[in-house]
Amino acid sequence: MKPLEGKTALITGAARRIGRALALSLAGAGANIAITYRESASDAAQTLRELQELGVEAIAMQADVRDPDSITAAVDAAVARFGRLDLLVNNAGRFETAPLEEISLAQWDAMFETNTRGPFLVAQAAFPHLKAAQGRIINIGSLGGMHAWATHAHYCTSKAALHMLTLTMAKAFAPAISVNCIAPGMIVNGEVTEGYEHFAAKTPMQRNGKAEDVAAAVLFFAAGPHFITGQILAVDGGLGL
Repeated sequence: MKPLEGKTALITGAARRIGRALALSLAGAGANIAITYRESASDAAQTLRELQELGVEAIAMQADVRDPDSITAAVDAAVARFGRLDLLVNNAGRFETAPLEEISLAQWDAMFETNTRGPFLVAQAAFPHLKAAQGRIINIGSLGGMHAWATHAHYCTSKAALHMLTLTMAKAFAPAISVNCIAPGMIVNGEVTEGYEHFAAKTPMQRNGKAEDVAAAVLFFAAGPHFITGQILAVDGGLGL
């Protein structure tokens, strides 16, 4: 059985990496997929082909979550294409390492612009469609939003704000829309593991995470009970314990 058959999911920043895995997982569960990308046009085209090979309908749209008009256009295009919107996954994000004392105002604002303001704006644009469908929102937060990382102050703070936004959305959008958040720990992409072994060594599960681990958690919130809302689920192998 495909629990999301007939549903439509919009995933931001899903041309590659974790976003791509999320899109493929939801497509595998039967959902039609709309993905956005900002600059990765060739990656988006490849992901689109892979989605269509899974037997679902899919579209890829250039969009910038920092731009309200771009967001509105993407949501409208997805609804026009599929006639409905059941699931929004706010995946597009920004990551940067910088000593706290050296972070510029521009760096600070850019981090929040993508990681916190972006999901807020996309959720607002998608709200009427998700409400009509009794849909769901899943935000992609971070273990860094739950634990302080000294060299990622602007990143950690923006993700902590996204976690709080998840909780407030869950209250504000209930009972029509359930809203939850995934907080990944150390996730390695593909076969690239060099330089990350020390994280695996201090993780109780003795390995770093994979994009598929995050995708499985997203699918749980996407296909599980609508009654579950306002949850922040760490997908970290116990690294945050």
